[in-house]
Amino acid sequence: MSRVSSTVFSWIIISVWMLMTSRGDIEVSCVLMQKCMLPCSSQDVTQIIIHWLKTSGDIHVHSFYDNKDQHGHQDQRFRDRTSLFKDQISKGNVSLQLAGVKVQDEGRYKCHISTLHGNKDSFINLNVNAPVQKVNIQQTGNQMTCSSEGIYPKPNLTWTTSPPSNMSLQYKTTAQETEQLLYNINSSLMVSERVKDLDYSCTISTHRNRKRATLSRA
Repeated sequence: MSRVSSTVFSWIIISVWMLMTSRGDIEVSCVLMQKCMLPCSSQDVTQIIIHWLKTSGDIHVHSFYDNKDQHGHQDQRFRDRTSLFKDQISKGNVSLQLAGVKVQDEGRYKCHISTLHGNKDSFINLNVNAPVQKVNIQQTGNQMTCSSEGIYPKPNLTWTTSPPSNMSLQYKTTAQETEQLLYNINSSLMVSERVKDLDYSCTISTHRNRKRATLSRA
């Protein structure tokens, strides 16, 4: 997955990756500011009551009973961003759709279902991904700089040369967290005047995607 180009993410509207953890939770990866589906199902839908909660703080995300949405206890952070697939509830699909995904939405969610025949809880871990969109690289004198903005989770940055060189690359990298909990990353590399005919590449990556930019030594 780490080599998937960010172009793959352009068409993703719903969750891009799901698997079961060892404790039975479903892992869902959601793209920042896109729509994302948190899956949940029930074989019994008789007089069904549905409560979606975020487990940290027991936050009310979405409720449905008496055949309609119930927003009385919904947390303001989820107002106008959640919905169920109403035409699918009778078929057992009680999945939650979350719009405009934010970094703050990351966490563990509980799908609580209650019917005449009992209760059922399912747990979903929502992971947020803001992929690397663009890598900017430039040279001023003997210094090359590489940067990118609006990334989540915290990215890594590496410099390489082509062809490979035996010299040690000396660079300094800083990653700053924004108010939106995204990361801006910047790195400065000193290049030797004695070394010519090298291409310098800067790669910025998360565990979801990576981007690279290359600049020839001037």
